[in-house]
Amino acid sequence: MNSSLLLGVAIAIAIGCASILLPYFSDRNQGLNEGCSLLPHRHFWLYSKRVLTPGGIMPAAVEINGGHIVSIVHQNKAPKQTKGAHVIDYGNAVIMPGLVDVHVHLNEPGRVEWEGFVTGTKAAAAGGFTTLIDMPLNSVPTTTSKEAFDMKVDAAKGRLFVDVGFWGGLVPENALNNTAIDELLQAGALGLKSFMCPSGINDFGQTNASHIKEALRILAKYQRPLLVHAEIPQPSEDEKTEIDISERRMYSTYLRTRPPSWEEEAIKILIAVSKDTHFDGSKDRAHIHIVHLSDSSVSLDLIKEAKESGARISVETCPHYLAFSAEEISDGDTRFKCAPPIRDVLNRECLWKALKDGHIDMLSSDHSPSSPELKLLEAGDFLRAWGGISSLQFGLPVTWSYGQQHGLQLDQLSELWSQRPAKLAGQHKKGTIVTGNDADIVVWDPENEIQIGENYTIYHKHPITPYAGKHLFGSVITTFVRGNMVYENGSHASTACGVPILAV
Repeated sequence: MNSSLLLGVAIAIAIGCASILLPYFSDRNQGLNEGCSLLPHRHFWLYSKRVLTPGGIMPAAVEINGGHIVSIVHQNKAPKQTKGAHVIDYGNAVIMPGLVDVHVHLNEPGRVEWEGFVTGTKAAAAGGFTTLIDMPLNSVPTTTSKEAFDMKVDAAKGRLFVDVGFWGGLVPENALNNTAIDELLQAGALGLKSFMCPSGINDFGQTNASHIKEALRILAKYQRPLLVHAEIPQPSEDEKTEIDISERRMYSTYLRTRPPSWEEEAIKILIAVSKDTHFDGSKDRAHIHIVHLSDSSVSLDLIKEAKESGARISVETCPHYLAFSAEEISDGDTRFKCAPPIRDVLNRECLWKALKDGHIDMLSSDHSPSSPELKLLEAGDFLRAWGGISSLQFGLPVTWSYGQQHGLQLDQLSELWSQRPAKLAGQHKKGTIVTGNDADIVVWDPENEIQIGENYTIYHKHPITPYAGKHLFGSVITTFVRGNMVYENGSHASTACGVPILAV
């Protein structure tokens, strides 16, 4: 083949590749449009005495251009002249990777009265979160098919103040249909989520071992995780007795209905089915991720043993399991109801130890609000109230405040809330402050005290939260998403320029 022909082929390939990639990169850069940022600069520097990099915390200057981190230098070596680029000096505030929450219920389309893309992502930005991954079950329709997935992505466009990805749903109706699962994953789902117990949503049914095992084979091909609500109901004497309203108002009654054995049984089954989930001879097993672990005893021991034996299993817990204990929950205070339940104080301390020792991989909020009437605040009926805790905006100060009592360091905080969640979701350009990554950054003051009260603006759809009245440390100053200043000191950008994140 002569040189002219080779040149022509090369140009044709380049043009073809550009036409394929252009829509993707156009979406990624839409944040450079007018109104997307409170800062009218594409090229700027962030200075602070405390910048968290993979090499540790140091005085540094972070250069951002076109939505990406283009250089990081020690502050002593920062250029005296920045060639006209804007400089923001944050003094002693912490500059850290934006937080990534892989477990959020935004409920749109269909249940925007519970929470929606606008309110949820505004709360995220105010809390230092730059990426959310939305759960598939509380929207209408549930995200269990390609058609429903496309509807959700369309509903999100133009309504996101941070970047949002989406898990697809694994239910009995699609679990044994390889074509349906393939279509859902090809549409851009970052992975799948299933329940091993009733989800509370009628058209999001619980899966069994056969459903999970078949889906894992397909997920292994795509190298995407299966997230599992790991509880399986076990027989109980309480099911045979009528419980009067005075007992239904007691948190101990609800706690008794969901004992640790529910988590233990589910995790045993997950470990068993994970042992043979290779796809067509692939060396890689499918990845199982256990969401919102509550039990720090036998369930955690099972996970430790499985990891040691080579199982590809990861696990998260949530700030409410680390902040609260069953003993402090008052009768009728259904703001605290969630599933699995908040357990006793000893369990809480063991969760902290496991987190510090690396046995729990990451944190998530499981932000799951509902309309206020579903919480049954007046009746205080723990057995009938909707189970879900509203907390997304407070994840950073809650974890930091309670973590201080357990020796949590800034680098550990970032690993749990940024680096590892980003990796789970396949977002390799997020979660760390390194050259080439998206400029997803939170600037915050760990020493500043805040109170979740009347003078604290909550951007969630509803202000109903068990954190109300709490004094916490850690206030978010500024949040950048792909270089856009989307939040600063109580103000959001005028245009929602977060983008839907789709697996490719």
